[in-house]
Amino acid sequence: MAHYRYLIVGGGMTADAAARGIRSVDDAGSVGLVAAEEYPPYDRPPLSKGLWTGGDEERIWRGTADLGVDVHTGRRGVRLDREERTLTDDRGTVFSYDRLLLATGGSPRKLDDAVPQVNYFRTYDDFRRLRDAAARSSRFAVVGGGFIGSEIAAALRSNGKEVTVFFPEEGLCGRILPRELARFLVGYYRDRGVDVRPETLVSSVRRSGDEFLVSGKDEDGKPLRVDGVVAGLGITPDTSLAESTGLEVDDGIVVDASFQTDDPRIWAAGDVAAFYSPILDRRIRVEHEDHANSSGMLAGRGMAGEPSSYAYLPLFYSDLFDVSYEAVGLLDAEMETVEDWIEPHR
Repeated sequence: MAHYRYLIVGGGMTADAAARGIRSVDDAGSVGLVAAEEYPPYDRPPLSKGLWTGGDEERIWRGTADLGVDVHTGRRGVRLDREERTLTDDRGTVFSYDRLLLATGGSPRKLDDAVPQVNYFRTYDDFRRLRDAAARSSRFAVVGGGFIGSEIAAALRSNGKEVTVFFPEEGLCGRILPRELARFLVGYYRDRGVDVRPETLVSSVRRSGDEFLVSGKDEDGKPLRVDGVVAGLGITPDTSLAESTGLEVDDGIVVDASFQTDDPRIWAAGDVAAFYSPILDRRIRVEHEDHANSSGMLAGRGMAGEPSSYAYLPLFYSDLFDVSYEAVGLLDAEMETVEDWIEPHR
């Protein structure tokens, strides 16, 4: 049984940031990382952004092992024993720890009635599958008009593909952007050749030979025939290990200001952590790159004996064709909005 002073469960950006946080305080303590994917930690944003516009694929890798971290890939933690301080993975390997970080992220939400070949875009493997499909096919449907859906639709169209995007809101990114901005994006995408179908729920995705048949609940006519379907419907935080061992869970693993759980030997950070924001005066969960890096770093330093409070509002950004936006904190379409257009909707 391998023993680590610090054991990190998860192989994403948060996990890598935590390892760096640990090493900034403790350059000698043993660190193990158990990753469900077959790859070591990598930068996730380029999968839906820069890698579609000529970005260097080799630059996504974070080099976690270079920190003196034992990276165990292709292993999912399935049993956590808090008394024995052990984690068992799906191969039956047991790891023991002094201090543990849960950086388990989340799983993509799926369509209720769809064939399994739908690409629920999130991982490096999902990117590779879509890139390969785009190399041999031309017609794609994107389900979801949020962060991933809007970015993938733009990426595919920028690579010359026929793209149809379905979403239930009135405008693209309609749950977070002010109404006028979301409606502007609909016209902006249409001007660039994307078939945009707002206020449309996808009711089913079927196969017919090599094609997919996509049906919308609020849409007349025949199902749309495409070569590939990508869905970006958000994620469900992966709290299974925490729940199975009795840690407090409330839309994420509940943590204090230093990302410590109600077990003093266990921390949680990144997408899966539900933390109190003193600035917003509420408990929140954040799923963006900046938060993955900042919360992972802070949790890692806390594990190594230098805790601090997270009085920080993460930022996030998106690139959509030639338009980019940046935001800090949480966005909600219901927020009061002040707009100042140099030229209306341009």
